[in-house]
Amino acid sequence: MEGKTGERKIEHVRLCLNEDVGGRGVTTGFERYRFRHNALPETNFDDITLDTLFLGRSLRTPLLISSMTGGSAATGEINARLAEAAQRRGWTLGVGSIRAALERPELESTFRVRERAPDIPVIANLGAVQLSYGFDAGDCRRAVEIAEANWLVLHLNGLQEVFQPEGNTGFGSLLPKIEQVCRSLEVPVGVKEVGWGIDGETALKLYGAGVSFIDVSGAGGTSWSQVEKFRSADPVRRAAAEAFADWGIPTADCIADVRAAAPEGALIGSGGLQSGVDAAKALALGADLAGFGRSLLGPAVESEAALEAALQQAELELRTAMFGIGASSVGALRGTPRLMRV
Repeated sequence: MEGKTGERKIEHVRLCLNEDVGGRGVTTGFERYRFRHNALPETNFDDITLDTLFLGRSLRTPLLISSMTGGSAATGEINARLAEAAQRRGWTLGVGSIRAALERPELESTFRVRERAPDIPVIANLGAVQLSYGFDAGDCRRAVEIAEANWLVLHLNGLQEVFQPEGNTGFGSLLPKIEQVCRSLEVPVGVKEVGWGIDGETALKLYGAGVSFIDVSGAGGTSWSQVEKFRSADPVRRAAAEAFADWGIPTADCIADVRAAAPEGALIGSGGLQSGVDAAKALALGADLAGFGRSLLGPAVESEAALEAALQQAELELRTAMFGIGASSVGALRGTPRLMRV
């Protein structure tokens, strides 16, 4: 079963590209917010800057390519293309779960993106629940080494594991294990969801355990119970997955709730972002970085030019939204009074 981890990643990509795997009956919540237009922005469009700080590091943009894939020759090529684009545009890059490479060292090259992205932050990724199945801080350290990453993120995906045919559901007493990894690793360790969101109460527990950053990865984008529904041969599980198509906390609500609970915590807003305007709203609600996932997968598979255009478009939309409210910097955008709930 362990040898099939990489093959599962190919299947996930195929399903995300070709099937309706978005949540139904739940949205990101960004549509409930609008910016109040400023007809006299008192700034030049060309003077608007996207540079920012995150975890003490200077970044060219507050934008992230969220963890998506790796673990096979085909998905390794996607990671390589994402890395090259992120390097060109100054985006932070997350890679998919490195578990496959820990189980099968011949797959390590599919996560080795540093040669293609020498200057940007890279985030390694592992499932937090694997800490309940024999993985430890040494495995986490090895994941960081494989990706030559600056940071590690541990993902929480309980509902996905329930519906995944190979799922691991031992989430009991997981927080102390996460705390041990945070204390042991030499790099900052974060925690992310995979599309159902993290609320303020949970965020406080994680920050208290030593987590350096949180990626809310809220609802409104990909639903991994829907993805696993398409993979399952069990009719009961397939039918049960349908009941969770609208599960999760909208991304906008997650960002606002975590920021209210932890005003100083490093925070990434992701989950269903489709445009630079969504990114602007995420940052205005209090996120430090805004992450894009499945909306970039199609362009990444299509061509280098398509991916480049998608990143450029997101940046243009973000800068234009900032110009439209008179925010000349990411700092001015974050917490702006010109974001209204409607």
